[in-house]
Amino acid sequence: MSLLTADSSQLLIGGELRPGGGGTFETVNPATEEVLGHAADADSADLDAAIGAARTAFDDTDWSRDHAFRAHCLRQLRTALQANAEALREITIAEVGAPLMLTRGPQLEGPVDDLEYAAGLAESYAWETDLGTASPMGIKSSRVLRREAIGVVGAITPWNFPHQINFAKLGPALAAGNTVVLKPAPDTPWCATSVGAIIAEYTDIPPGVVNIITSSAHEIGSALTSDPRVDMISFTGSTATGRAVMTNAAATLKKTFLELGGKSAFVILDDADIAAAAGFAAFSVCVHAGQGCALTTRLLVPRASYEQAIEAAAATMGGIRPGDPTKPGTICGPLISSAQRARVEHYLSLARAEGGRIVVGGGRPAALDRGFFIEPTLIADLDNGSTVAREEIFGPVLVVIPHDGDDDAIRIANDSPYGLSGSVWGTDPARIDHVTSRIRTGTLGVNGGIWYSADAPFGGYKQSGNGREMGVAGFEEYLETKLIATAG
Repeated sequence: MSLLTADSSQLLIGGELRPGGGGTFETVNPATEEVLGHAADADSADLDAAIGAARTAFDDTDWSRDHAFRAHCLRQLRTALQANAEALREITIAEVGAPLMLTRGPQLEGPVDDLEYAAGLAESYAWETDLGTASPMGIKSSRVLRREAIGVVGAITPWNFPHQINFAKLGPALAAGNTVVLKPAPDTPWCATSVGAIIAEYTDIPPGVVNIITSSAHEIGSALTSDPRVDMISFTGSTATGRAVMTNAAATLKKTFLELGGKSAFVILDDADIAAAAGFAAFSVCVHAGQGCALTTRLLVPRASYEQAIEAAAATMGGIRPGDPTKPGTICGPLISSAQRARVEHYLSLARAEGGRIVVGGGRPAALDRGFFIEPTLIADLDNGSTVAREEIFGPVLVVIPHDGDDDAIRIANDSPYGLSGSVWGTDPARIDHVTSRIRTGTLGVNGGIWYSADAPFGGYKQSGNGREMGVAGFEEYLETKLIATAG
């Protein structure tokens, strides 16, 4: 099966692959700026049909109640995705600009493997709990707690890690018994529609259980969030769009899961190996050209070691060259679009205007005459009130900020509207615990520890969103709780 074919992308609605009612729109390779082909452009009629199919599949079939069948279907999907891994890899590199090395992990193979975790939950989760007998108001009653699928889920996903986020929603939502309308970002439609083609051809997933619609119009996503037939919205994207999702969902009081922006802090304590920690921070912000919401883009270092940390971070970032994502050694590929590159360049201009020192980088790579590339950039001599320290940039940009001890580092880390992730480096366990217990953020890595895993919940505090994705907590986001009390 050839998945990467110009003009071959189709919507999956009610178990059928079909063209979009709005025609097609172009897909572009961000590394070459060349048109890859065209994706199906869904219109309002397509969305209506997709929601209707999902509603029917949930209301009129046994999908939500047949746990073993759902596990079977998820394992089928995992096997089929693995069989088509090379075609999917080609799509992912070409459409996302994802470096080849990342497709061996979180850009493709990791999320596909994680479908087994979702399948296992469908089989092993305690769907019913006996709460025993009680006599409220003098009436003896035996009580049973049941967990049931929430219904039709509208899943809206971004472009930066499309497979990871698509499967982080599809896996648990389907395992929990829901039906889904997935609307991916217009920048990366093929990553989603190629999965739709695999579902249609290789799995027993019933018609209407999974519907995938791609569209160049943001109005389609807005309509999905407000439709009364949709019971839940699971959204990953910017904080600004997350506010709009909550507003639209409020009319029908549908549940919303939101995984939003971040401006996370990498805290180095004065007993850490300063150079090693700063180098690690610099490397991590260059991965996938800094296009990750959970990347630690504020480097907080002891004031006495400020220049040492800058030197170490600069040495690392200066040695990383943006390049061809098809090459095995590339870690920093292109930004997704010319608009995103312009956004990053705007922030670099603001940093200069506010008195920031560009230590390395700061512009487009001279050696690359095409593609949406930006040099890894290190900014010094700004405080935490600067624009580039407050706002999410989504590029390979690191801001170094001095702190005056552990409590000051905690203060600076928490002085942000966001609270998605973070990192702490040190050697004294008591001090590390003091810092990690006071930083208000959803995930923290200590001395390079990796928190990302299928069985570990991910999400943020404050304006980084609400709810959790992955792990049992992420699975339970897609469930309702029902209590049944029987007299006698």
